[in-house]
Amino acid sequence: MRTNPILIKPILTEKATKLAAENKYMFLVNLKANKYQIKFAMEKLYPVKVKAVNLYKRKGKTVKRGKKLVQKTLPDKKIAYISLKEGKLDIFPKV
Repeated sequence: MRTNPILIKPILTEKATKLAAENKYMFLVNLKANKYQIKFAMEKLYPVKVKAVNLYKRKGKTVKRGKKLVQKTLPDKKIAYISLKEGKLDIFPKV
């Protein structure tokens, strides 16, 4: 698997900013990617050493949309919690 489609985007939430203080980061990743591919992509794209990768697969929600309240299922998501051994990431926007 190529490195570009593995890490889709970093997650910038309140929980993610609290984890960043502990040198842990949250990324939305490809559904087919495993821990080893995520670790390899992270170390190749950023100048860091990865200590651990934990994965969480979230099932897509069923929502009702539109005037007729048609049921629609949102896509599944896979979230990676990446703990760093060395280095730091600067993914949060400056205000």
